[in-house]
Amino acid sequence: MRRGLLLFIIANLIVFGIIINYLFTLITLLFEDCSADAIHPADLPAPNSEVNVGINRPQYIPKILHQTWMNETIPEKWRVPQQSCLDLHKDWEYKLWTNEKSRDFIAKEYPWFLETFDNYPYPIMRADAIRYFVLATYGGIYLDLDDGCQRPLDPLLSYRAWLRKTVPTGISNDAMGSAPQHPFFLRVIQNLQKYSRNWQVPYVTVMYSTGPLFLSVIWKEYMAEAKTDDEKRVRILMPDEYNKKPWAFFGVYKGSSWHQGDAKTIFWLGQHWLLVTVLVIFLAVSLYTCGFCLYRRISARRSPRARGYSPVATASVWPWRRRSSGSRDMVEASHKRYDQDEV
Repeated sequence: MRRGLLLFIIANLIVFGIIINYLFTLITLLFEDCSADAIHPADLPAPNSEVNVGINRPQYIPKILHQTWMNETIPEKWRVPQQSCLDLHKDWEYKLWTNEKSRDFIAKEYPWFLETFDNYPYPIMRADAIRYFVLATYGGIYLDLDDGCQRPLDPLLSYRAWLRKTVPTGISNDAMGSAPQHPFFLRVIQNLQKYSRNWQVPYVTVMYSTGPLFLSVIWKEYMAEAKTDDEKRVRILMPDEYNKKPWAFFGVYKGSSWHQGDAKTIFWLGQHWLLVTVLVIFLAVSLYTCGFCLYRRISARRSPRARGYSPVATASVWPWRRRSSGSRDMVEASHKRYDQDEV
Protein backbone atom coordinates (compact mmCIF):
# COMPACT_ATOMS: atom_id res chain seq x y z
CA MET A 1 0.00 0.00 0.00
CA ARG A 2 1.34 3.41 -0.94
CA ARG A 3 2.35 5.70 1.86
CA GLY A 4 0.04 8.51 0.69
CA LEU A 5 -2.98 6.20 0.60
CA LEU A 6 -2.18 4.90 4.06
CA LEU A 7 -1.97 8.45 5.44
CA PHE A 8 -5.30 9.29 3.78
CA ILE A 9 -7.00 6.32 5.45
CA ILE A 10 -5.47 7.11 8.84
CA ALA A 11 -6.58 10.75 8.61
CA ASN A 12 -10.15 9.67 7.83
CA LEU A 13 -10.19 7.23 10.74
CA ILE A 14 -8.97 9.97 13.11
CA VAL A 15 -11.68 12.39 11.95
CA PHE A 16 -14.32 9.67 12.22
CA GLY A 17 -13.13 8.76 15.72
CA ILE A 18 -13.27 12.39 16.88
CA ILE A 19 -16.83 12.75 15.59
CA ILE A 20 -17.97 9.52 17.25
CA ASN A 21 -16.32 10.50 20.53
CA TYR A 22 -17.96 13.94 20.48
CA LEU A 23 -21.41 12.55 19.66
CA PHE A 24 -21.18 9.35 21.69
CA THR A 25 -23.53 10.45 24.47
CA LEU A 26 -26.09 11.74 21.96
CA ILE A 27 -25.92 8.44 20.08
CA THR A 28 -26.45 6.37 23.24
CA LEU A 29 -29.50 8.50 24.10
CA LEU A 30 -31.23 7.04 21.05
CA PHE A 31 -31.19 3.63 22.73
CA GLU A 32 -32.08 4.77 26.27
CA ASP A 33 -35.54 3.70 27.45
CA CYS A 34 -35.08 4.91 31.08
CA SER A 35 -36.48 1.61 32.35
CA ALA A 36 -33.70 1.14 34.92
CA ASP A 37 -34.75 4.27 36.85
CA ALA A 38 -38.44 4.44 35.95
CA ILE A 39 -41.12 5.27 38.49
CA HIS A 40 -43.65 2.54 37.78
CA PRO A 41 -47.40 2.78 38.51
CA ALA A 42 -47.00 0.15 41.21
CA ASP A 43 -44.57 2.49 43.02
CA LEU A 44 -47.17 5.23 43.33
CA PRO A 45 -50.34 5.35 45.44
CA ALA A 46 -53.66 5.68 43.64
CA PRO A 47 -54.99 9.24 43.16
CA ASN A 48 -57.49 8.91 46.04
CA SER A 49 -55.32 6.73 48.25
CA GLU A 50 -55.02 7.40 51.97
CA VAL A 51 -51.26 6.83 51.82
CA ASN A 52 -49.75 10.17 52.86
CA VAL A 53 -46.26 11.54 52.39
CA GLY A 54 -44.49 11.98 55.71
CA ILE A 55 -46.61 9.29 57.41
CA ASN A 56 -46.57 6.21 55.20
CA ARG A 57 -43.89 7.41 52.76
CA PRO A 58 -40.68 9.37 53.32
CA GLN A 59 -40.41 12.98 52.15
CA TYR A 60 -37.14 14.17 50.62
CA ILE A 61 -38.41 17.02 48.45
CA PRO A 62 -39.82 20.10 50.25
CA LYS A 63 -43.33 21.32 49.41
CA ILE A 64 -42.31 24.16 47.13
CA LEU A 65 -43.76 24.71 43.64
CA HIS A 66 -41.59 26.77 41.27
CA GLN A 67 -42.76 28.36 38.01
CA THR A 68 -41.34 31.03 35.70
CA TRP A 69 -42.70 33.94 33.68
CA MET A 70 -41.36 37.30 32.51
CA ASN A 71 -43.46 39.25 35.04
CA GLU A 72 -46.30 38.86 37.55
CA THR A 73 -49.00 39.05 34.85
CA ILE A 74 -49.74 35.49 33.71
CA PRO A 75 -51.30 35.18 30.23
CA GLU A 76 -54.98 34.26 30.27
CA LYS A 77 -54.42 30.92 28.52
CA TRP A 78 -52.15 29.73 31.33
CA ARG A 79 -54.09 30.97 34.33
CA VAL A 80 -56.27 27.87 34.35
CA PRO A 81 -53.37 25.36 34.56
CA GLN A 82 -51.62 27.58 37.10
CA GLN A 83 -54.71 27.76 39.28
CA SER A 84 -55.26 24.01 39.06
CA CYS A 85 -51.90 23.49 40.75
CA LEU A 86 -52.51 26.17 43.36
CA ASP A 87 -55.89 24.67 44.30
CA LEU A 88 -54.41 21.19 44.81
CA HIS A 89 -51.42 22.40 46.85
CA LYS A 90 -52.70 24.97 49.30
CA ASP A 91 -50.23 23.86 51.95
CA TRP A 92 -47.27 24.31 49.59
CA GLU A 93 -45.07 27.35 49.14
CA TYR A 94 -45.44 28.90 45.69
CA LYS A 95 -42.58 30.76 43.96
CA LEU A 96 -43.09 32.55 40.64
CA TRP A 97 -39.68 33.48 39.23
CA THR A 98 -40.01 36.60 37.09
CA ASN A 99 -37.16 38.00 34.98
CA GLU A 100 -36.29 40.53 37.68
CA LYS A 101 -36.43 38.04 40.56
CA SER A 102 -34.38 35.51 38.59
CA ARG A 103 -31.58 37.96 37.84
CA ASP A 104 -31.50 39.24 41.42
CA PHE A 105 -31.28 35.67 42.69
CA ILE A 106 -28.37 34.80 40.37
CA ALA A 107 -26.56 38.03 41.22
CA LYS A 108 -26.86 37.33 44.94
CA GLU A 109 -26.42 33.56 45.19
CA TYR A 110 -24.37 32.70 42.07
CA PRO A 111 -22.49 35.84 40.94
CA TRP A 112 -19.99 33.72 38.99
CA PHE A 113 -22.81 32.83 36.59
CA LEU A 114 -24.31 36.33 36.14
CA GLU A 115 -22.34 37.21 33.00
CA THR A 116 -23.37 33.99 31.26
CA PHE A 117 -26.95 34.49 32.43
CA ASP A 118 -27.10 38.03 31.03
CA ASN A 119 -25.48 37.08 27.73
CA TYR A 120 -27.86 34.28 26.77
CA PRO A 121 -29.18 35.23 23.29
CA TYR A 122 -32.76 34.05 23.96
CA PRO A 123 -34.95 34.73 27.02
CA ILE A 124 -36.04 31.07 27.24
CA MET A 125 -32.44 30.16 28.04
CA ARG A 126 -32.58 32.26 31.21
CA ALA A 127 -35.92 30.65 32.06
CA ASP A 128 -34.28 27.24 31.60
CA ALA A 129 -31.24 28.09 33.70
CA ILE A 130 -33.07 29.60 36.65
CA ARG A 131 -35.13 26.45 37.21
CA TYR A 132 -31.95 24.39 37.69
CA PHE A 133 -30.50 26.91 40.15
CA VAL A 134 -33.61 27.21 42.33
CA LEU A 135 -34.04 23.43 42.50
CA ALA A 136 -30.39 23.03 43.49
CA THR A 137 -30.78 25.74 46.15
CA TYR A 138 -34.26 25.33 47.62
CA GLY A 139 -35.41 21.99 46.29
CA GLY A 140 -39.06 21.46 45.40
CA ILE A 141 -40.87 20.80 42.14
CA TYR A 142 -40.57 22.92 39.02
CA LEU A 143 -43.47 22.94 36.55
CA ASP A 144 -44.02 24.83 33.29
CA LEU A 145 -47.00 27.16 33.28
CA ASP A 146 -48.67 25.17 30.49
CA ASP A 147 -48.63 22.02 32.64
CA GLY A 148 -51.70 21.88 34.85
CA CYS A 149 -52.10 19.56 37.86
CA GLN A 150 -54.67 16.74 37.75
CA ARG A 151 -53.87 15.34 41.20
CA PRO A 152 -51.71 16.30 44.19
CA LEU A 153 -47.99 15.93 43.57
CA ASP A 154 -47.24 14.77 47.11
CA PRO A 155 -46.34 11.17 46.10
CA LEU A 156 -43.47 12.58 44.02
CA LEU A 157 -41.91 14.11 47.14
CA SER A 158 -40.75 10.62 48.16
CA TYR A 159 -37.94 10.63 45.60
CA ARG A 160 -34.73 12.58 46.12
CA ALA A 161 -34.76 13.72 42.49
CA TRP A 162 -36.88 12.95 39.46
CA LEU A 163 -37.20 13.98 35.82
CA ARG A 164 -39.73 13.30 33.09
CA LYS A 165 -39.07 11.07 30.09
CA THR A 166 -39.81 12.70 26.77
CA VAL A 167 -40.51 11.35 23.29
CA PRO A 168 -38.76 10.07 21.25
CA THR A 169 -35.78 9.92 23.58
CA GLY A 170 -34.11 11.60 26.53
CA ILE A 171 -35.67 13.61 29.32
CA SER A 172 -37.45 16.95 29.50
CA ASN A 173 -37.05 19.96 31.77
CA ASP A 174 -40.72 21.02 31.92
CA ALA A 175 -41.39 19.07 35.14
CA MET A 176 -38.66 18.22 37.65
CA GLY A 177 -38.31 17.56 41.35
CA SER A 178 -35.32 17.67 43.66
CA ALA A 179 -34.19 17.74 47.25
CA PRO A 180 -31.99 20.76 48.10
CA GLN A 181 -28.36 20.40 47.00
CA HIS A 182 -28.95 17.18 45.12
CA PRO A 183 -25.70 16.19 43.34
CA PHE A 184 -27.40 15.87 39.95
CA PHE A 185 -28.68 19.45 39.87
CA LEU A 186 -25.38 20.67 41.29
CA ARG A 187 -23.69 19.05 38.29
CA VAL A 188 -26.24 20.61 35.95
CA ILE A 189 -25.55 24.18 37.09
CA GLN A 190 -21.80 23.54 37.02
CA ASN A 191 -22.00 22.55 33.34
CA LEU A 192 -24.15 25.43 32.09
CA GLN A 193 -21.16 27.63 31.26
CA LYS A 194 -19.41 24.81 29.43
CA TYR A 195 -22.41 24.26 27.15
CA SER A 196 -23.14 27.96 26.60
CA ARG A 197 -22.65 28.25 22.82
CA ASN A 198 -24.54 29.97 20.06
CA TRP A 199 -25.06 27.46 17.25
CA GLN A 200 -26.71 30.14 15.08
CA VAL A 201 -29.87 28.04 14.84
CA PRO A 202 -32.22 29.16 17.67
CA TYR A 203 -33.79 25.76 18.33
CA VAL A 204 -30.44 23.95 18.46
CA THR A 205 -28.87 26.70 20.56
CA VAL A 206 -31.64 26.55 23.16
CA MET A 207 -31.99 22.78 23.25
CA TYR A 208 -28.27 22.00 23.54
CA SER A 209 -27.21 24.91 25.77
CA THR A 210 -29.90 24.96 28.47
CA GLY A 211 -32.87 22.91 27.25
CA PRO A 212 -33.90 19.24 27.31
CA LEU A 213 -31.06 18.02 25.09
CA PHE A 214 -28.47 19.63 27.37
CA LEU A 215 -30.20 18.15 30.42
CA SER A 216 -30.41 14.71 28.77
CA VAL A 217 -26.67 14.67 28.03
CA ILE A 218 -25.77 15.64 31.61
CA TRP A 219 -28.24 13.08 32.97
CA LYS A 220 -26.86 10.31 30.74
CA GLU A 221 -23.31 10.97 31.91
CA TYR A 222 -24.38 11.30 35.55
CA MET A 223 -26.49 8.15 35.48
CA ALA A 224 -23.49 5.95 34.68
CA GLU A 225 -21.84 7.04 37.93
CA ALA A 226 -24.82 7.20 40.29
CA LYS A 227 -26.89 4.16 39.32
CA THR A 228 -25.67 2.13 42.32
CA ASP A 229 -26.09 4.93 44.88
CA ASP A 230 -29.71 5.36 45.93
CA GLU A 231 -29.11 8.77 47.52
CA LYS A 232 -27.69 10.13 44.25
CA ARG A 233 -30.15 8.33 42.02
CA VAL A 234 -32.47 10.27 39.71
CA ARG A 235 -35.82 8.61 39.07
CA ILE A 236 -37.74 8.97 35.81
CA LEU A 237 -41.44 9.76 35.52
CA MET A 238 -42.72 7.82 32.52
CA PRO A 239 -45.22 9.19 29.96
CA ASP A 240 -48.18 7.25 31.41
CA GLU A 241 -47.76 9.10 34.70
CA TYR A 242 -47.62 12.44 32.99
CA ASN A 243 -50.60 12.99 30.71
CA LYS A 244 -53.73 11.51 29.05
CA LYS A 245 -54.30 8.90 31.76
CA PRO A 246 -56.88 8.99 34.60
CA TRP A 247 -54.14 8.61 37.20
CA ALA A 248 -51.67 11.04 35.56
CA PHE A 249 -50.27 13.91 37.61
CA PHE A 250 -50.31 16.58 34.90
CA GLY A 251 -52.48 17.85 32.07
CA VAL A 252 -50.63 19.61 29.27
CA TYR A 253 -52.01 22.80 27.76
CA LYS A 254 -50.69 24.52 24.63
CA GLY A 255 -47.13 25.68 25.15
CA SER A 256 -43.73 25.92 23.39
CA SER A 257 -44.08 29.70 23.11
CA TRP A 258 -40.36 30.14 22.38
CA HIS A 259 -40.33 27.96 19.26
CA GLN A 260 -39.42 29.76 16.04
CA GLY A 261 -39.55 28.75 12.38
CA ASP A 262 -36.44 26.58 12.64
CA ALA A 263 -38.25 24.36 15.14
CA LYS A 264 -40.65 23.22 12.40
CA THR A 265 -37.68 22.03 10.38
CA ILE A 266 -36.28 20.14 13.36
CA PHE A 267 -39.66 18.51 14.03
CA TRP A 268 -39.96 17.54 10.35
CA LEU A 269 -36.53 15.91 10.52
CA GLY A 270 -37.62 14.01 13.62
CA GLN A 271 -40.78 12.76 11.93
CA HIS A 272 -38.82 11.59 8.87
CA TRP A 273 -35.76 10.32 10.69
CA LEU A 274 -35.37 7.20 8.51
CA LEU A 275 -35.26 9.22 5.30
CA VAL A 276 -32.89 11.71 6.89
CA THR A 277 -30.60 8.90 8.09
CA VAL A 278 -30.42 7.38 4.59
CA LEU A 279 -29.67 10.77 3.03
CA VAL A 280 -26.96 11.52 5.60
CA ILE A 281 -25.29 8.14 4.99
CA PHE A 282 -25.51 8.68 1.22
CA LEU A 283 -24.02 12.16 1.55
CA ALA A 284 -21.21 10.91 3.80
CA VAL A 285 -20.32 8.10 1.38
CA SER A 286 -20.45 10.50 -1.57
CA LEU A 287 -18.16 13.01 0.14
CA TYR A 288 -15.74 10.27 1.11
CA THR A 289 -15.70 8.91 -2.45
CA CYS A 290 -15.15 12.38 -3.93
CA GLY A 291 -12.35 13.03 -1.47
CA PHE A 292 -10.68 9.74 -2.32
CA CYS A 293 -10.98 10.37 -6.08
CA LEU A 294 -9.55 13.85 -5.64
CA TYR A 295 -6.67 12.42 -3.66
CA ARG A 296 -5.96 9.84 -6.41
CA ARG A 297 -6.01 12.52 -9.09
CA ILE A 298 -3.63 14.79 -7.19
CA SER A 299 -1.32 11.86 -6.45
CA ALA A 300 -1.35 10.83 -10.13
CA ARG A 301 -0.37 14.33 -11.26
CA ARG A 302 2.54 14.41 -8.86
CA SER A 303 3.88 11.00 -9.83
CA PRO A 304 6.95 10.75 -12.17
CA ARG A 305 4.92 8.76 -14.71
CA ALA A 306 2.36 11.57 -15.01
CA ARG A 307 5.19 14.05 -15.77
CA GLY A 308 6.70 11.87 -18.52
CA TYR A 309 9.47 10.24 -16.51
CA SER A 310 8.42 6.62 -16.79
CA PRO A 311 11.26 4.11 -17.21
CA VAL A 312 10.21 3.18 -20.76
CA ALA A 313 9.64 6.73 -21.91
CA THR A 314 12.90 7.91 -20.41
CA ALA A 315 14.90 5.20 -22.14
CA SER A 316 13.28 5.61 -25.56
CA VAL A 317 12.74 9.34 -25.88
CA TRP A 318 15.56 10.83 -23.86
CA PRO A 319 18.08 7.98 -23.59
CA TRP A 320 20.95 10.26 -22.56
CA ARG A 321 19.15 11.26 -19.34
CA ARG A 322 19.82 7.86 -17.84
CA ARG A 323 23.30 7.41 -19.25
CA SER A 324 26.71 8.65 -18.34
CA SER A 325 28.44 11.35 -20.37
CA GLY A 326 30.51 8.65 -22.13
CA SER A 327 27.44 6.74 -23.19
CA ARG A 328 25.89 9.99 -24.41
CA ASP A 329 28.94 10.56 -26.71
CA MET A 330 28.64 7.05 -28.12
CA VAL A 331 24.97 7.63 -28.94
CA GLU A 332 25.74 10.94 -30.65
CA ALA A 333 28.56 9.32 -32.68
CA SER A 334 26.29 6.52 -33.84
CA HIS A 335 23.71 9.12 -34.94
CA LYS A 336 26.40 10.89 -37.03
CA ARG A 337 27.44 7.65 -38.72
CA TYR A 338 23.84 6.91 -39.53
CA ASP A 339 23.40 10.32 -41.11
CA GLN A 340 26.60 9.88 -43.23
CA ASP A 341 25.44 6.50 -44.50
CA GLU A 342 22.12 7.98 -45.51
CA VAL A 343 23.87 10.69 -47.47
